[in-house]
Amino acid sequence: MEHSEFKNLISDKFKSIIGYELNDSQIEMFFDYMNLLIEKNKVMNLTAITEPEEIVIRHFVDSSILVKIYGKDIFDEKKVVDVGTGAGFPGLPLAIICPNGRFVLTDTLGKRINFLKEVLDATKLSNVELIKARAEDFAHDKMYRESFDYSLSRGVAKISVLSEYSLPLLKVGGKMLAYKMDDCDSELKEGEKAIDILGGKFHVKHSYDLIPDEPKRCILEIEKVKHTPSKYPRKAGTPSKEPLQ
Repeated sequence: MEHSEFKNLISDKFKSIIGYELNDSQIEMFFDYMNLLIEKNKVMNLTAITEPEEIVIRHFVDSSILVKIYGKDIFDEKKVVDVGTGAGFPGLPLAIICPNGRFVLTDTLGKRINFLKEVLDATKLSNVELIKARAEDFAHDKMYRESFDYSLSRGVAKISVLSEYSLPLLKVGGKMLAYKMDDCDSELKEGEKAIDILGGKFHVKHSYDLIPDEPKRCILEIEKVKHTPSKYPRKAGTPSKEPLQ
């Protein structure tokens, strides 16, 4: 896609769906990000979404929906962790449009972390730290445990499992924001006990439309209300095999 066509596309989608006007620098970053994603996806599995317009809407805009829900200053002077970031979603688009936030993106695969390093080099983003680690191990690192204001995750795991990855990383008063499809009420119900054990409390579900005639999506907001017991998360692999219930 030509640069001028991309600029018109992404500017229109961000404005019409989120109500946010990108500046030229942000557009350049997203353009470089998209081209690297398409190129690297030819040799490694980063995403099933490879058409430019689909990438803009389903990855860049969807990741950035928090700005519509909470406002553009949500992450100002805040420390944010993206658990299981994959190809950088949702953390990297949010880092582009929220330059005053401090973002830590984690993933288990070195290949994905190396791809994200290339994106950071191309975009010159300076508010992002990349860490290769399993979520269960990372959450026991004293440097990071209970240190974040927000945790983000998109397409990582069910709430019962995701809570064990994410809540130990949040300081009391912090918020876990999970991107889900809107029909996730039964999943949330199943995760209630895990959320409570890990020090969290469900606060609100924010529903939104991304694409007309497609099912609604939502952000589940879970607040950290008390410290997480030190034994959580359990050893690597256990949360997904034996979810708390």
